[in-house]
Amino acid sequence: MGETRRDRLRAATMVEITQIARHILVEEGPRALSLRAIARQMGMTAPALYRYFGSRDELVRHVVGDMFKDLTDALQRSIDAAGDLDGKFLAAARGFRRWALDHRREYELLFGAPLPGVRHGEENDFAEECARAFGWTFVNLFLELWRKRPFPCPPDEEVRPRLREQLYRYREESLGGADLPVGVIQMFLQCWVRLQGSVSLEVFGHLDFALDDPEPMFELMLEELAPTLGLKYSPPSER
Repeated sequence: MGETRRDRLRAATMVEITQIARHILVEEGPRALSLRAIARQMGMTAPALYRYFGSRDELVRHVVGDMFKDLTDALQRSIDAAGDLDGKFLAAARGFRRWALDHRREYELLFGAPLPGVRHGEENDFAEECARAFGWTFVNLFLELWRKRPFPCPPDEEVRPRLREQLYRYREESLGGADLPVGVIQMFLQCWVRLQGSVSLEVFGHLDFALDDPEPMFELMLEELAPTLGLKYSPPSER
C-alpha cells in the first residue's frame, strides 16, 4: 500500500517539529528547548506533540540524529565528487572541517559536552544509528583503501598490549568483527584523533591565540598524514 495523505502530513509535521527544535537548540541552547516552546511556534498544544514524540528526550535524540545525518550527507557529497581514492580521503577531511565551520553550534552540540537525554550505545535509537552512519563514512574509506592499496602498519604483536586489547574489543563490538589487522585500526584511530582534534581546536576557538586562519595548519596536518596511508597529497587548489 502506498503512502497515504495522513502519512505525508504526519511526516511533514515531524520535519517541522525537528526543524524548530534544532533552531532552538542552536540559537538558545538545550535549556530553552521544551515541547511547550515548540507547540507555541506551531500553533499547537504541548500534549498534541506527544503524538509525534513520546518525550522531550526522544525529540532531542531525533534532532541529534538529524544533525548527524546532515553531516554524513555533506561528507558523502564531497566524497562522491572527488573521484579517485586519494581525493576521497582529502575531500572527506576537508568536508568535515567545512561543515563544522559552517555549523559551529551544531558541531558543538554533537562533539562537545553530551546533551542531556542523549545516551550513547542505545539500541534502536535514531541518534545512535545516525552517529554510527557518520562514523562508517570514514571507516568505509579505510576499508576501501586497505583492500585496494594496503599501506604499512604495525603487526598486531607490536601494538602496545593495553591498546591492543581495546582495539580487539572495538573491532568486535563496533566494526562487526571486520577483517582488519589491529595495526590498521590503530592507524585509523590515530588519523581520526588528529582530524577531529584539529577541527575541534579551530571550532572551539582554541587556536585563536596564534592563528587568524588555521586552514594552512590543517592542510599541513593532511600533508603529513597522507604518506602514512600511501596517499598522494594535493592542495585544495589542485582539486
